[in-house]
Amino acid sequence: MSCPQVCAGATLQCSFGAAPCVLNVLPVNRTLTSSMPAATIMDHIPLVNITTFGMCQSLANPMVAAATAAALGVLTPMPCIPATAAPWIPGGAPTLLIGNMPAIDSNSMLMCSWAGVIKVVVPGQVQMLIP
Repeated sequence: MSCPQVCAGATLQCSFGAAPCVLNVLPVNRTLTSSMPAATIMDHIPLVNITTFGMCQSLANPMVAAATAAALGVLTPMPCIPATAAPWIPGGAPTLLIGNMPAIDSNSMLMCSWAGVIKVVVPGQVQMLIP
């Protein structure tokens, strides 16, 4: 069985984030999966596609590093502002193209500039079993 495609409403988690977030996919490609806009590797824009993960705990994040230094070395999480400059890394062989861009599946990953790895927790698709 193949990995489910990711669509708008998918749940994401960052390795340094305190809370999950929801993937926003703008309907520019006019391609739907499970009645929701399908995601491509280019759906990585911070605060447009990738919202906040609550609090960031990465010392690579300058705000966390500064707050930790001010607290005399005690790790001090700061509000997450994702820094996702590069597109998603497809999870498998990118065989499905949407608007000339590879679609992402539930094995895809997105790297944050602050050393976080963003993964898909719930792809957003709903599989219906009809008896």
